[in-house]
Amino acid sequence: MKNRVWIIVFIVAVAGLIAWRLTANKAKLDEKKTVPTQAVAAIPVNIALATVASGTDQLIRTGTLVPSREADITSATSGNLTTVRFDLGSYVSQGATIAMVDNRGLQLQLDAAQLQANKLSADLKRYQALLAGEATTEVNVADIRYNLATAQNRISQIRKQMADNAIKAPISGQVVQKASEPGEYVNPGVALGKIVDISTLRADVQVGEADAYKLRTGQNVRVTTDVYPGRTFNGAVSFISQLADAAHNYQVQVRLSNPGGALKAGTFVNVDFIQNSEKPGLQIPRTAVIENIEAPYVYVIQGTKAVRRNVTLGRDFGSNVEIVNGLVDGDQVVVNGQINLKDGTPVKVVQQNS
Repeated sequence: MKNRVWIIVFIVAVAGLIAWRLTANKAKLDEKKTVPTQAVAAIPVNIALATVASGTDQLIRTGTLVPSREADITSATSGNLTTVRFDLGSYVSQGATIAMVDNRGLQLQLDAAQLQANKLSADLKRYQALLAGEATTEVNVADIRYNLATAQNRISQIRKQMADNAIKAPISGQVVQKASEPGEYVNPGVALGKIVDISTLRADVQVGEADAYKLRTGQNVRVTTDVYPGRTFNGAVSFISQLADAAHNYQVQVRLSNPGGALKAGTFVNVDFIQNSEKPGLQIPRTAVIENIEAPYVYVIQGTKAVRRNVTLGRDFGSNVEIVNGLVDGDQVVVNGQINLKDGTPVKVVQQNS
């Protein structure tokens, strides 16, 4: 009986040891299966402070020059080109004949109409003499007079059509495209070339909402280009759109004279709208602003994270821009490193710009 008790105790002890070993081994296996949690690395950024400051407004926008006028060279009639008096790069004057179309059928029609008119004119004289001698009636004379007038109208129409055989320059300017040569058959309205007039040029630029309300038609502007360092061209605002695009920008057109043809269409230019104001405003570096189709925004440092903040832009101060809404004085905005950020990303400030 005593031996049986010891055997049972031994068996229970062995079972307990086995259970303990199994539990310990399971804990080790579970520990190996657990994926270690990786800490999110902080993104290094440079920041600057939003600061209330005064400064002269500087509204400068980049645009591309386009011709004030351009027009296609077209024919008003169909036929073969017999003469082409314009070449690529040549200058033509408005109204000058620069090509001819051969339409011999019209000449035959004119000759026939002229013969008929001559015959009717002779008949009218003869019938008027007969009427004087009461050898014919007034009705016959009236019929001949009507037919003569019809023939003369036909002659006028044919001559006008023949005048259309002369292709005239629609505007004065330089020929920049030439698409036809003598002997080719042309149809009405088909472009035979293109003329551009660069005596006056136009620059199309985009401005923000706040600036669009400050500009006015006729306002003087200064236009510069890297092609002529140190040289300024004078221009004026000729158009301000009343309709903004999806990004709340407005199209503005600036017109400037081009004496001597110094500038060419397609040249990049900087348009300075010459704004003057010393009113203080909350400013941040322009590099902090990220502009998208919805609204401009910046990243503001809160604790150790970057938080996205939508902002409303105001005046343009060149390297700085005014913030009308969305920030307060002293806010820390990210000026470098935004490409790696999203709302709530941990950051590490490595430099604060002045």
